[in-house]
Amino acid sequence: MVDHFKMVMVAIAASTIAVAGASGASMAAGSCVPKAAEGTGSTEENAKFQVYEALLQATDWGTWAAWMANGSTPGYKVNTVRYSCKKGGIGFTCRGQTTICKL
Repeated sequence: MVDHFKMVMVAIAASTIAVAGASGASMAAGSCVPKAAEGTGSTEENAKFQVYEALLQATDWGTWAAWMANGSTPGYKVNTVRYSCKKGGIGFTCRGQTTICKL
C-alpha cells in the first residue's frame, strides 16, 4: 500500500513538472514552441507516458484531457518526442523534448 501511494505521488509530481515554452493560451495559430518535461515510472513506458502528459499539460489542459480521453490533441501538432531515460530510484526517469505547434 505504501509503495503504491509513493508511486502515485511520484507520478503526480512528475506529471506536473514541465519546463520551457509558453502556455497554450498565449500561442497564436501557426506558432510553435519547444517543450521539455520529466517523468518517473516503474517502467520506461510509464515514465515516457508521464513525460507526454506533462508536455501536454504545459501546453493546454483541454488538449491533455482530450488526449487522455481519446488520444487526440485537438488544436495542436505534437512533433516526435525525443526521450532520454535512465534506470534508478523507483524504476525509470525519462526526460523528453519536442516542439508543439498550434494549428
